[in-house]
Amino acid sequence: MSQTAAATQFGLIRHAPTAWNLGKRIMGQMDQALAPVGEDAARRWGRRLATENWDRILSSDSRRAVQTAELVNLSVRAELHTDTRLQEQNWGRWSGRRLSEIRAGAKDRLEALEQTGWRFRPPGGEDRRSVQRRAFRALAEAVERWPGARILVVTHEGVIKCLVYHLRGRRFVPSEAPLLLPYHLHRITAGAGRPWRVDVNAIDLR
Repeated sequence: MSQTAAATQFGLIRHAPTAWNLGKRIMGQMDQALAPVGEDAARRWGRRLATENWDRILSSDSRRAVQTAELVNLSVRAELHTDTRLQEQNWGRWSGRRLSEIRAGAKDRLEALEQTGWRFRPPGGEDRRSVQRRAFRALAEAVERWPGARILVVTHEGVIKCLVYHLRGRRFVPSEAPLLLPYHLHRITAGAGRPWRVDVNAIDLR
């Protein structure tokens, strides 16, 4: 890509809530439709985000993300694309369980895994660095395909953390202070011959 090309602007949001999100169950790559409150939230987010003049929406192909993107797009009215690389981290055998249940039944194992940072991999699942690499490739290809575009990305909390923490040089361990506020849009500026930049918690969608 030309060094003088315009920067591509990404706005990253998590999908709206499902019943499992509300019940604090780990979804991973399992899937559900949005809860009614999630549908209402996505429509509201769309009205808020329509003022940002997005050129495209790039969504995880998970049902909950696509449904969020479609409801947001009732107001945004941009071309919608999906990418499987934006799916949530695979939580393997812990998918469908509550983190509190895992902590109660396998506390030592969970705490040991949490201390591994980027190498955190649930039993039978996927490590965080793998999530970061596939999601980063999805955005990098979007930069090449649509240089200078403003792209709204609808994905998952784990994916957003992996992208943002990578760009901020974080170790992804429990001792680090929380960085991302829930249900906020986070901006990533990419390309134009400069390092990628990230602006966390840029828009409050609550």
